[in-house]
Amino acid sequence: MPHSFIPAALTGTLAIQIADQIGGAIVEDQFIPGERIPEVSLAATFNVSRATVRDALRILESRGLVRILPQRGAQVTLLSTQELRNLFEIRAVLLALASRQAAAHFQSTGADRLRNALAQLKQAVGDAGAYAHASAAIVADVTHLSENEQLAEMIAGFAQRIGRYTRLGLLTRKRRIRSLANWRALAAAIMTGDQDLAEATHRRLALENRDAAIAQIDVRARLEFERTAANSSKHKPRIKK
Repeated sequence: MPHSFIPAALTGTLAIQIADQIGGAIVEDQFIPGERIPEVSLAATFNVSRATVRDALRILESRGLVRILPQRGAQVTLLSTQELRNLFEIRAVLLALASRQAAAHFQSTGADRLRNALAQLKQAVGDAGAYAHASAAIVADVTHLSENEQLAEMIAGFAQRIGRYTRLGLLTRKRRIRSLANWRALAAAIMTGDQDLAEATHRRLALENRDAAIAQIDVRARLEFERTAANSSKHKPRIKK
């Protein structure tokens, strides 16, 4: 576990709150895909029993953030490119539906909410982490405007499951500027009640983020392969002639 992980104050159901904090750390890459979750040190960090930590990890398993393996404990889920592509495409359908319904139910009282969310996005465009948080906030605003609680719950569940990958799609300033333009177009479509345009725009926004995230994963994989190959070559014994 990285030394930078410092838990916040706990409230409510203990296991759920611990799960929320560990889940947040996973989304923000404080735990990386494939990494084992250290039960003992987490129990000490939160000053709780290992049984409580195990309960929290089971909650995270139900959210798709960790896998609990026999005799090995819990580890952060490591999704294949195809699994990730599938999840992004499902999420794109859900988000597109939320925006369509937001446009259908839009009332003028929701305009300030969207304008404020856009202002937060614009302010955060220079910082990847801040922009990711602002992006998550405006998604919540759109799902609220959809007036569909069940849909909002499904979208929130997907947000945790692939949140760390969503952030990858917003790493570069160029991507964030493009994302902001899409959000502005989406907000305009919702506020004018254009259901078809709102649906299509949010789907495009989500799928562009999918493509950018997968591209970043491919870059990281290539760099890791090159680093491993270089280290292997460096330590390879030379054959004397």
